[in-house]
Amino acid sequence: MAFKHSVAAALILFLGICGAISSARAEPFKIVGFGDSLMAGFGLGPGDGFTDKLGAALRARGHDVVIANAGVSGDTSSGGLARLDWSVPDGTQLVILELGANDMLRGVSPEITQKNLDAMLARLKERKIPVLLAGMRAAPNLGADYQKAFDAIFPALAAKYGVPLYPFFLDGVAGLPGLQLEDGMHPNAKGIDQMVENILPTVEKAISAVPGGA
Repeated sequence: MAFKHSVAAALILFLGICGAISSARAEPFKIVGFGDSLMAGFGLGPGDGFTDKLGAALRARGHDVVIANAGVSGDTSSGGLARLDWSVPDGTQLVILELGANDMLRGVSPEITQKNLDAMLARLKERKIPVLLAGMRAAPNLGADYQKAFDAIFPALAAKYGVPLYPFFLDGVAGLPGLQLEDGMHPNAKGIDQMVENILPTVEKAISAVPGGA
């Protein structure tokens, strides 16, 4: 009789552990898209923004994810640094960090931009939150020296912190009127589709590198 009780107790314990593991696996993988208007979905309708379409694309490929949109139109790297902690909640499993375009458009010194992004990466590393760094490129009209210094920020920081780099967030969209809004800077819905298609393999690789990735 004691043996039967022991077996029953062991079985209940085993089922409880299995249930806990199953429950843990049922939680979606939590991503935060942290950036400026390019992340926020400036000028786009509901469901047409980058985070919405990236989430849909990942789920269509079998990834159980949720993506929070922490994009703020007009945000600079200084603004991003100031709001980082409350914009990226505990439990976040991946941050797509996309900032710097507004610094560039305002002619902010690349040294300041790099310092701010460095501080954000250091803080996220301290919180043990993995990062995918989305790079930006300077407009050529700002001059060769500025362009060289600005463009070098992102690969340098990715190497320093050992984080994956997507070199140019607007790759395949910048300079193509058919993929941009009338302002010539922000992507339209088709542009977002192109951005998502381009970055998807990099995001999937970043997810798979995280223990328990979706």
